[in-house]
Amino acid sequence: MKIALIQQRATRDKQQNIARGLANLEVAARSGAALACYAELAFEWFHPQHPATGDVRSLAEPLDGPLVQAFRDKARELGIVVVLNLFEREYETTYDSSPVIDADGSLLGVTRMVHITEYACFHEQGYYTPGDKGAPVFRTRAGNVGVAICYDRHFPEYMRALALAGADLVLVPQAGAVGEWPDGLYEAEMRVAAFQNGYYVALCNRVGREDRLEFAGESFVCAPDGSVMTRAGRGIEKILYTEVDLASTATSHARQLFLRHRRPELYGQWLAD
Repeated sequence: MKIALIQQRATRDKQQNIARGLANLEVAARSGAALACYAELAFEWFHPQHPATGDVRSLAEPLDGPLVQAFRDKARELGIVVVLNLFEREYETTYDSSPVIDADGSLLGVTRMVHITEYACFHEQGYYTPGDKGAPVFRTRAGNVGVAICYDRHFPEYMRALALAGADLVLVPQAGAVGEWPDGLYEAEMRVAAFQNGYYVALCNRVGREDRLEFAGESFVCAPDGSVMTRAGRGIEKILYTEVDLASTATSHARQLFLRHRRPELYGQWLAD
């Protein structure tokens, strides 16, 4: 099965960004991709590079808003699974969210970022409420898919929870800046997660220069043995295609050994607090 990571720039014109995203989705589908994923906040300027001011809810939109609906319509037309990321508003609350759309255009559900960071140029606690959906896995036409949004990827507990829920592919919508990948450590982190949990990891990063940040691109896909299968270039717009065999996760080291030999009855006393 072919998957596509759509590494595209964002401008201040959200409608233009959405139009380019839809056009890229058509290209991906016509190139044989069964699933496509976009980067974190792919269709809007990266809001958290500035501290939040005023009512940030005006920047967000609901899951039944025009952005998600446009991609639901296009997914149905093209017969492709789509994983988005957007600044979501639900009533009075806002989240960093990834809706998962099946190949028939149905909205299977949403992952909301659980862990919210706060440091220079990533002032996310002023924008996002911690997610309330846990670590769901979605049974899509392409396979069993989980999502780890940006900062969530750093938490081994979260990545393991996706494995225990049956994920064969974990998608990581990311906003990673140039210079934020120390000595390949962030890539190594995803390679280890893939190996320890026996699934594919596909990280789709933002690209392009904005007010305070230059996003790196360099999206990549890891196999269940921890190897990097494909990688996009730095600083370029790119649709990164990768052939994956989700059935192969059943014979991974993690599925054959690590997950079977877990002793969760002992972990509670160590993980409390």
